[in-house]
Amino acid sequence: MFAITASLLRRGALRYRDSQRTMATIVSGNKTAKLVKEQLKKEVAAMNQFPGFRPGLVVLQVGDRDDSNLYISMKLKAAAEIGINANHIRLPETATEDEVLQRIVAVNENPAVHGLIVQLPLDSINPMNTEKVTNAVAPEKDVDGLTSINAGKLSRGDLGDCFIPCTPNGCMELISQTGVSVMGKNAVVIGRSKIVGAPMHDLLLWNHATVTTCHSKTLDLAEQVGRADILVVGAGRAEMVKGEWVKEGAVVIDCGINHIPDSSKASGKRVVGDVHYPSAIERAGYITPVPGGVGPMTVAMLMKNTVESAKRFLQKYTPGKWNIEYTKKNPLEPQPSDAEISCSCQSKPIGQLAREVGLFSEEVEPYGRSRAKIRLDALKRMEKQPDGKYVVVTGITSTPLGEGKCTTTLGLAQALGAHLNINTFACVQEPSPGSFFGARGIAVGGGYSQIIPLEEVSLQPLGQHELISAASRVVMDTIKAHAYYESKLSEKALFDLLVPLKKGQRSVSPAQLNRLKKLGIEKSDPLTRTEIRRFVQLDIDPDTATDSGSLENEIMAILSLSSSEEEMQQRLAKIVVATNKSGDPVTTEDLDVSGPLAMLLKDALKPVLMQTVEGTPVFLHTSPLADIAQGSPSILADKLALKMVGSGGFVVTESGHGADIGLEKFFNIKCRYSGLRPDVVVIVATVHSLKMHGGAPPVQAGLPLPKEYSQENLKQLERGCCHLKRQVENAQAFGLPVIVAVNKFSGDTEAELELVCGQARQAGAFDAVQCTNWSEGGAGALALAEAVQRAAKLPGQFSFLYDTQIPAADKLRTVAQKMYGAKDIELSPKSKEKLAIYTKQGFGNLPVCIAKTHLSLSNDPMLKGVPTNFMLPITDIKANVGAGFLCCLTESTNTEMDDPMWPCFHGNNLYSDSK
Repeated sequence: MFAITASLLRRGALRYRDSQRTMATIVSGNKTAKLVKEQLKKEVAAMNQFPGFRPGLVVLQVGDRDDSNLYISMKLKAAAEIGINANHIRLPETATEDEVLQRIVAVNENPAVHGLIVQLPLDSINPMNTEKVTNAVAPEKDVDGLTSINAGKLSRGDLGDCFIPCTPNGCMELISQTGVSVMGKNAVVIGRSKIVGAPMHDLLLWNHATVTTCHSKTLDLAEQVGRADILVVGAGRAEMVKGEWVKEGAVVIDCGINHIPDSSKASGKRVVGDVHYPSAIERAGYITPVPGGVGPMTVAMLMKNTVESAKRFLQKYTPGKWNIEYTKKNPLEPQPSDAEISCSCQSKPIGQLAREVGLFSEEVEPYGRSRAKIRLDALKRMEKQPDGKYVVVTGITSTPLGEGKCTTTLGLAQALGAHLNINTFACVQEPSPGSFFGARGIAVGGGYSQIIPLEEVSLQPLGQHELISAASRVVMDTIKAHAYYESKLSEKALFDLLVPLKKGQRSVSPAQLNRLKKLGIEKSDPLTRTEIRRFVQLDIDPDTATDSGSLENEIMAILSLSSSEEEMQQRLAKIVVATNKSGDPVTTEDLDVSGPLAMLLKDALKPVLMQTVEGTPVFLHTSPLADIAQGSPSILADKLALKMVGSGGFVVTESGHGADIGLEKFFNIKCRYSGLRPDVVVIVATVHSLKMHGGAPPVQAGLPLPKEYSQENLKQLERGCCHLKRQVENAQAFGLPVIVAVNKFSGDTEAELELVCGQARQAGAFDAVQCTNWSEGGAGALALAEAVQRAAKLPGQFSFLYDTQIPAADKLRTVAQKMYGAKDIELSPKSKEKLAIYTKQGFGNLPVCIAKTHLSLSNDPMLKGVPTNFMLPITDIKANVGAGFLCCLTESTNTEMDDPMWPCFHGNNLYSDSK
């Protein structure tokens, strides 16, 4: 009886106390989340000191679940409010695990993304290993904190070196809002999931609470709850924790979201937590509501982790700057051979270099350890990025030994990159088979300014030339086959062969449809007998058919001048292979081979990534000849490099031969089609070449230099500088600043070098500097690099030499007079006839490409210095319509200059001590 009375008294006293005490303070997640997001917005705004930088977030979803869509919309909205650049990638429910993993790898490698969320569950009809997928996220971008690495760091207390799952992190933020210290408190966590329970236990433990983890199978759950100063519930069971279990004054954090029936609601249900809120609010000191408690904090903490990830990124990297490792060499004396230098350099794995310069693994196709082809997807991904500064390196009219133009190109790129820490790419031509053992060296630089490994870049091509040869054979074989069957078959039989019936329908290719349109036929089936005859009869004039060599040269030029696969196919379709007997051009599209050619050459359109001795990235791509084509690296290589270096970087590319030939074609052909405008021109000169232009005896490749070249003769050198002045004027004709780089040789005297630099400045060059990059690497081109930096800041006034709409003869005259110094041009009867035909066919508005010797400003290789009052004879003209220019041949003069060069293969061996 007493016991009952005492019990009633106690219960009455509790009721009395409850009726007198204040209800629990509600800890609003909405208000706290708002405060967190306002602070994050300020932090993101402070990142404006890095132009163009914003924290990046990607949400990856598989399927189209309504609940997932709702959660994702909340995340994207919060990101937009804060200033985070958020993107949503939704894969269909048919996506495979491999496809999901590929997308994750691509986001991992994207430096513009700092947080990646994989929205769970993965709603796919295919098997998905959720653990494998979540662990594929890079730990530094795992803003959900779900990877095993982040979980492991949390469990061992490395809180500053991991991302904490968002819900537990939000719970800790809500607890801190109460003012209750966690240290020394008894904390109970109900639930053991990887997302909430387990990380919540670790977080409380490392914040110095005494933590007990319970779950739905805990036998004395009520007793455990009753001892908790801090209670966090994430069991996923509606109102499992009763109010009378809660310790008076406790902090209650309810993570549950459950739906229970409620007829008073329009939906017939309402949302409740894992705690019975009406009774718990009467005993707890602080409690979170559901909804409006932990939920908003989860999203806020996700944004906080994303901003934190961006901060960590900025601590390690400068936006727009590559995180690249360079290898500065200590030159040896006496200087080893190019092969010995190459063998002594350990090139970094090509995959590492690709990552350092911002390429994704899916964009890189490795060919061994040191080379990779780059897929054109990379250019599409970067198309909105700003371009860097564009520098073109050319030369004066050289001796047969060359000026070291490619060596200077690579040395300048090394100086800008490895020594001045500027994002820099070099773009050079891929060596052609004929240059591998040429007297000029390896054709890809030399000394301490070369591409490595030497044997791979020079002797192990990636098949570009073989593909071009194969494409040429396809065209030539098709011409022969078409002519044969045209003479053997009836028009109807030939039509059935060309346009076969498949399931009762004519299989007409896109190229054939274009041919029909060109003939004015707007249908494909049925055709009248007359229409069939016009379609199948090419009626090629055999005397006008192209040859395989000309075809290969044009295909190489097409690869070099194409900016995309689509443009390449369009250019291939325009190749004129012959003229019919009516005088109309016959193209590869008329032969229906343009599509197969594009498929065959698709792989050849990808630039090749390699590196220099000092680790500077280089693109090698295409090798069009510098006489009958434009003679420079591909447009694609230049465009991709300009995007990769960014607005503060430099791309150093080269043009073939001297400024009169290579640079003129670079501007009037390549830049006209690429839309790119260089910022600076660098002209490479040598004392040797200028002595030659001043009257020294001609140089014969492979033989010792005449004694005049080793003796100081300033008067002779000064006479030769008139040629340098002319080439500076040639470059200035396009409105750009010109820098002269004097490539120093061991026998050059200081007086000679100073004389050349002074003459260059007098000629109007922005600056003239000495370069020793062959013997010193990038350090030997530092003065050149600094001059290029200064010149690149000048406002450009670029202009073409001529308007393509003027008559072709006037374009030829303009180039001959302004670039070569000719009195006029002299058109042969054959070239006049060709010009008339091409103008009638609609090709008269193409740029002109003059094929002449590179050993003189004139067409006579023996005339040095600055020839004047000469006529430039144009003997023949060929329309390279696919490449997009008229190739104009000049009269050649046979001299001893045409003698063969002695090949430089002595001492090369597969098995040697140096390997």
